[in-house]
Amino acid sequence: METTLTAPKNIAASTPGNTTNISGSQAVLEAFMAEGVDTIFGYPGGAIMPIYDALYDYNNELTHILVRHEQGAIHAAQGYARSSGKTGVVFATSGPGATNLVTGLADAMIDSTPLVCVTGQVFAHLLGTDAFQEVDVINITTPITKWNYQITDATEIPHILAKAFYIARTGRPGPVLIDITKNAQLQKFDYEGYKKCEHIRSYRPKPFVRKEYIEQAAQLINEAKKPFVLFGQGVILGRAENEFKAFIEKANLPAAWTLLGLSALPTDHPLNVGMLGMHGNYGPNVLTNECDVLIAVGMRFDDRVTGRLDKYAKQAKIIHLDIDPAEIDKNVQTTVPVWGDCKETLPMLTKLLQPNQNKEWIEKFSAFAQKEYDIVIHEELNPSTEIMTMGEVIKTLNELTNGNAIIVTDVGQHQMVACRYAKFNQSKSNITSGGAGTMGFGLPAAIGAKFGAPNRTVVAIIGDGGFQMTLQELGTIMQFNVDVKILILNNRFLGMVRQWQQLFNDKRYSFVDITSPDFVQLAKAYRIEANSIDKRTDLKNALQTMLNHNGSYLLEVMVGKENNVFPMVPQGCSVAEIRLQ
Repeated sequence: METTLTAPKNIAASTPGNTTNISGSQAVLEAFMAEGVDTIFGYPGGAIMPIYDALYDYNNELTHILVRHEQGAIHAAQGYARSSGKTGVVFATSGPGATNLVTGLADAMIDSTPLVCVTGQVFAHLLGTDAFQEVDVINITTPITKWNYQITDATEIPHILAKAFYIARTGRPGPVLIDITKNAQLQKFDYEGYKKCEHIRSYRPKPFVRKEYIEQAAQLINEAKKPFVLFGQGVILGRAENEFKAFIEKANLPAAWTLLGLSALPTDHPLNVGMLGMHGNYGPNVLTNECDVLIAVGMRFDDRVTGRLDKYAKQAKIIHLDIDPAEIDKNVQTTVPVWGDCKETLPMLTKLLQPNQNKEWIEKFSAFAQKEYDIVIHEELNPSTEIMTMGEVIKTLNELTNGNAIIVTDVGQHQMVACRYAKFNQSKSNITSGGAGTMGFGLPAAIGAKFGAPNRTVVAIIGDGGFQMTLQELGTIMQFNVDVKILILNNRFLGMVRQWQQLFNDKRYSFVDITSPDFVQLAKAYRIEANSIDKRTDLKNALQTMLNHNGSYLLEVMVGKENNVFPMVPQGCSVAEIRLQ
C-alpha cells in the first residue's frame, strides 16, 4: 500500500537509564508502536507536519491511511475500533483539521468507542494570538472527550500518550484527544523509553464490586416469574459474550438487545427475543411493561429504548449491571445496582442463579413475535407488490452471507431495517452510529472496519442521503484498494424524516425529496465496479456478484419511495404504545 522504510532500531530498544536523543514527533510514533498500534487514519497539514515527516521513517511499522476529510478519518478509526476491539488512532492538523473531528468525537463519546486523536497545534508562543489555523481545540472538545490535554514540551509526550491509551481503552471506553504544539513536535530531548500506564491516582476505571448487591440481584431473579434481560454494547466492550450467554442460559432468561448490543448474542439464539426501542420488536417493547424483574446489562436506558420514562417498567424491580456508576439511576431508578465490569460480575451472578424454565413467559414473547410477523414482517420480507423493500434486500443478503459478515450501517430507515433483520453469528459484527445518529458514518466506518478485521466480509449498507455526506471517501477506497462492499438502498428521499413528516405532520414533506447523482458512474470514476438494479428478479444475482467480486464494489438497489419502518414507538409515548402500522 505504501512505501516501506525502516525506523531507527535503537529508539524502540531504549529503556530507562539508556537514553536516546529524539524529537517529540519520533516519541509519538514510538508510543504508538509500544501500544501495538498498526493503523493510523489521518490527513496532514502545517501544524502536524513534523509528525508526518517522522512517519516517513516508520512506514514499515505503521500503516497510515490517507482519508479525504478528517471526519472520514475519525469515523474510520471508530469502525476499526469496533471491529477489532483495539483503540483507533487519528492524526489531524490544527484549526479546521481539528474541528473536523468534532462530530466523530461526539459520536465516539456517546457510543463508548476507544480512540486516541493526535492534533497538531501552532507554536506555543503563538497560542492565544489568533495565529493562522489556531483554534482552541481543548475547550472545544472538553465536553465530547473522555480526556484531552495540550502538550507544549516534548518531554511530556511519552507519559501523556501512555495515559491517553490507558484512559481510552479502560473502564467505559471513549475518545481522548492530545493536542501537540509544533515546537514540541520538533523539540529534541533525551528519551528514556516508553512505559505503559497501568494506574492513574484520580481515575478508577472499574468500580469495586459489592458482593451484597450480587446476592440481592440473584435473589430477585430467582424469585421472578417474568424476568427480562436487556443487553447493550457493554457486553461487547467487556468481552463478556460467553459470560452473558451462560448467564441467560442457566435460568432461561429471555433477552433483548439495544441497537449497539446487537451481535453480542447470535441472532438465532432461542433466548434472543429481538430488538428494543423505537423501531424494535413488538414483544420486547410491550413486555417491558409486564415483566416483574428487569435486568439491564451494559446498557444506559437511552430515550430511544425507554420511551416515556414515567411510563417505563413501573411494575418491575430493576437490576442494572454497568461499569460506569454515572449510568446507575441516571434515567431509570434501580432496585439493585451492580457496579463493575460485566465480565467479572456476570459469572458471580450466574453462580447464584437457580435453573428455571420460564416456559409460559417465553411463549408470550413468541406469541407477540408471531403477531408482528403476520402484520409487519411477512410483507416487509416477502412483498406482494412489484416494489422492492429494504427488508427483502437484507433477507437476501442474509441468505448469501450466512450471518458471517460485518454489517456497517449509516443512519436512517435503512439502519433500522438492517438492524432489525440482519443475522449475526459472532460478536463485533454490527457497526453503526447509535447515540449520535451521525449521517455519513457508514462509508468511512466500513473502511476502518475492514482494516480492523481484514479477513471478514464488510458490507456497508447506506441510504442515498447519508452516502452523499461522506462519498469523498471513495477516494480512500480507491487509493488503498479497500475491499468494502457498498450497498446503497435508494428510496429517493431522506426516508426517516419523510416518515415522521407523513405520520406526524400531515404528510407535509418539507425538503426531504433528495436528488442523487448517478452512483454507478460516480463509483466508476473512482475505479470501483458498480451496478444498479430496480427489479426483484435481479436482486439475488446482483448481491452475489457484489459479494464475489475481488475488491470494492458498489450496488445500488432502488426500493420503495414511501415505505415506512414499523413497528414504531411514537415520540412521547410509552414502549407499550408501540404501533405495528
